[in-house]
Amino acid sequence: MAEADIAYVATAGAAGLALALSAWAARLRGRLAARAQEAEADLSATRAALADRDGALAAFEDARLALTPDGQTRRLGAPAAWNVITRELSGAEDGADPALVVLDAVRAAAGQRLDALIDQGEAFDAVLEGAGGAWAVEGRSSAGAAWLRLSRLGLVGTAAESGLGLLADAYPAPTWITDAAGRLAWANKAWLAEMKVDSIDAAREKKLSFDRGADAIVAEAGRLHQHQEGFRWTTGGGRRRAWRIVAEPAPGGAGAVLAFALDMTEAEETRDTLRRHVEAHDETLNHLADAVAIFGPSKRLAFHNTAFQTLFNIDPAWLDERPTHAELLDRLRQRRLLPEVIDYAGWKANELDFYGASEAAPDDSWSLPDGRTLRVVRQPHPLGGVLLLFSDITDELQLRSRFNAQIQVQKATLDKLNDAVAVFGSDGRLRLHNEAFDTFWGVGGEALDTAGDFDAVAALCQATMPDPALWLGLKARVADPDPESRVPISGEGRTADGRIASWQTRPLPDGATLVAFSDVTARRGLEHALAAKAQALEESTALKREFVGSVSYELRTPLTTIVGYSELLETQADLPERSRQHAGAIRVAARQLAGSIDDVLDMAQIDAGEMELILGDVRVSDVLEEAAEKVRDRIEGRGATLVVTCPASMRPIRADAQRVCQALAYLLDNAARAVSEGGTVSLIAEAAPAEVRVRVEDTGRGIPYHLQAHVFDRFVRRERGGPGVGLALVKALVELHGGWAEVESEPGKGAAFILHLPLEATVAAAAPELRLGERETG
Repeated sequence: MAEADIAYVATAGAAGLALALSAWAARLRGRLAARAQEAEADLSATRAALADRDGALAAFEDARLALTPDGQTRRLGAPAAWNVITRELSGAEDGADPALVVLDAVRAAAGQRLDALIDQGEAFDAVLEGAGGAWAVEGRSSAGAAWLRLSRLGLVGTAAESGLGLLADAYPAPTWITDAAGRLAWANKAWLAEMKVDSIDAAREKKLSFDRGADAIVAEAGRLHQHQEGFRWTTGGGRRRAWRIVAEPAPGGAGAVLAFALDMTEAEETRDTLRRHVEAHDETLNHLADAVAIFGPSKRLAFHNTAFQTLFNIDPAWLDERPTHAELLDRLRQRRLLPEVIDYAGWKANELDFYGASEAAPDDSWSLPDGRTLRVVRQPHPLGGVLLLFSDITDELQLRSRFNAQIQVQKATLDKLNDAVAVFGSDGRLRLHNEAFDTFWGVGGEALDTAGDFDAVAALCQATMPDPALWLGLKARVADPDPESRVPISGEGRTADGRIASWQTRPLPDGATLVAFSDVTARRGLEHALAAKAQALEESTALKREFVGSVSYELRTPLTTIVGYSELLETQADLPERSRQHAGAIRVAARQLAGSIDDVLDMAQIDAGEMELILGDVRVSDVLEEAAEKVRDRIEGRGATLVVTCPASMRPIRADAQRVCQALAYLLDNAARAVSEGGTVSLIAEAAPAEVRVRVEDTGRGIPYHLQAHVFDRFVRRERGGPGVGLALVKALVELHGGWAEVESEPGKGAAFILHLPLEATVAAAAPELRLGERETG
């Protein structure tokens, strides 16, 4: 290509390049202008935002301090806020460097946490104490710088000015807020009323606190920054109150704590009352004779009384471990304290199925292998679970069986009685009646059972005994509950068919009344006959007594004449010896006859109860000597010996000396007739604790065994003597003193009669004046 062309092309290219450059430059200037305008707008917006930020920061007592990695500081916030912070934290004038003041205060309060923020970016919260109040410090990391935000603790003010603050102030429970230093920052009306102050300032001046224990709970929540609860009792206004203290750290970690005191007095009193009721309930159940076991919803043993442990004899320690219902059943089965069943698994499942029941099951009975019978009651427990009640009814069943048997025996016994018997209960209804009752009134047993009460039964019986007063009186004894009316009564009446009916009532211990009727027609006839015979007997006895008296008088007169003339004949000197012997025999026979008459009279007097003893202090030795002297000549005249033995120390006895001597004289006379030559008659007195025994022994022929049982009978002919009442009179005289007589004899070896005389004779047979003296001296 030519140079010209080359030049042309170069020129053209340069021109084109210039044009292109011009166009590009124009376009670049336009873009730069637009960008400059955008930058100017962004700058204006940024300046406006900075102004808004500065205005927002200046509107609050809020300041921020940035610590850059190169060790520089930047402050954000209103100068006035920095002045207040500087002045309150250091007390210096406005010339002090605020950043250094804040850094020194923060390092003093949270030095390690500040270093962690700068080195590792770990956030923290702290509280600075100033002269005018507390400042919250928040440490955060952003864009490689450590930022500190300082703000006055104004939680209360903001809350109080809001609806939430009004709500908290009207909250009925005492509520208060403490700052990081534990000082009272705010309290609602309920707290002020509880503390009895009008304002928070007054509470601060008096340094009041709700309770020391509550303060400790609040302090613990502030220290740990965790929710805390506690329970406190306080005393005020004359009563104790229970409080549930709830402490909640304020959001943001500024150190403030919100505290609530919830009044739990009523709940605690209710809980305490419930506890006492439960304890009383448990104590009451422990005093029950029936065994009680309560299983909770978990089917574990929740309670058992003492009777339950005793009934099944289970280890108390094992029961205290709260076994399940199934475990208890297994333990009882191992010890053979459950009914023996074929399918134990099915039986156990049925027992445990009751936990789903809504109503009490019918009573059940368990027959245990040891012979006991238990009544089992199952019912749902109001708090869930099951309540079981066990009663040992073994004795009850036995008593019921015995009672039923006794009732049957009573019915059978009443049916065997001849008297018409009916038993009416305290309600007036007929309980029992025997067959004789039906027969006596001519009423069928079914009719009586249908009648039921006393009035209906009386209506059926009035046809036989139409006496309204009788039935009214009986009804009063049956139906009247007054104890004065329930007294035994009796009477008689006549029936419509002429029978004599005797009736009587007897109150029974259970409140029932027994009414008995009997036909005494024959008895009354017999009594009249017996009365007539008794009167005739009395007349006969009187006649006999008069006859005996008359005969004895008529006999004594000629006997006295016979004795007198026989003695006169014996004194005649010219009387032949044989005639003299005859006269002596007549005299002896007459005297024996007179003695027999006296014995008969004494027996008659004793039989009539007319003989009276003349009691006195009697020396036994004197009586024995007196009786011995009366027969000594006769005994020694037969060639026998009389021996009298009486201890010198024997105490006197209370007796009739004449009658005792009479009895001894007859026994000695009887022995004198029995003893032979060379024999011995012994009169022996022996002392005993409550009596004196007097023995009259002889060595005569004795008494045959078949006669010994009748030796004291009267008017029986004996081999030792003849007919008479001598020994009978001896026995009667001794018994009149309250003693008794006996005989000991072996045929061919003699006989012994023993008189048992009490130390003091009974006064029933004594003269009235002597009995009076006895009572007075006693």
